[in-house]
Amino acid sequence: MRFKKEIIKGLLFFGVAYMAILSGCAKVEPQISFKPPAYVEELPPREEEDNFGNPGSIFGNGENALFSDRRAMQLNDLVTVVINQTAQASSSANKNLNETSNGTLNAPSLSYNGASSSIGSLVNSINNATGFGINLGNNTSTFSGTGTQNRQESFTTTIAARIIKVMQNGNYFIEGSREVLINGEKQIIRLSGVVRPTDIARNNTIQSQFIADAKIMYDTQGELKKSTQKGWGTQLVESLWPF
Repeated sequence: MRFKKEIIKGLLFFGVAYMAILSGCAKVEPQISFKPPAYVEELPPREEEDNFGNPGSIFGNGENALFSDRRAMQLNDLVTVVINQTAQASSSANKNLNETSNGTLNAPSLSYNGASSSIGSLVNSINNATGFGINLGNNTSTFSGTGTQNRQESFTTTIAARIIKVMQNGNYFIEGSREVLINGEKQIIRLSGVVRPTDIARNNTIQSQFIADAKIMYDTQGELKKSTQKGWGTQLVESLWPF
């Protein structure tokens, strides 16, 4: 009975593992959640207030004054970021290495300058027995390597970001994201960084090259991306294969 229980437990374990693998390999369509962001839910709704202009004023002093500055200045204000990133690099390297070594090792020998012929004969016999050497020959090592790289990238788009934090020196930390779902293909753009208020143009736009510590991510999800990626099984084998 105990042996049967072990078999049942093993079958249940493999069954659960198999279902987990199938669920991991199941086709998941890209989706977009239209739920408002958390900060929108946390901010209280604005209360409408009556705003009357000063008597005798032709422009009034409300929020939509004719000569007001339209640039982002406060927390949660929006600013339009014009992303125009172009990267071009070219590099080449060439390395040649030639190394040659040789050596000879001779055994030590005995010498005798005395009058005894027997001792002289013994010394000569010892030198003949031990008179060998080692010749290392010529060892040659050659290495040659050449590498060339040419890279050119261009990415242009616009995205609206909001001011997350107004720092003590007056600079803004901004963050923005955009998700677009077209025919099952999902495009995701995210951006964050630090900007100076003086770099924001009068039309409330800023070029991406003026953003410090900029982080820009562009990703796609869908069948097009899956068709250009290796399967998880191939990736697993290649990660474990040592050669």
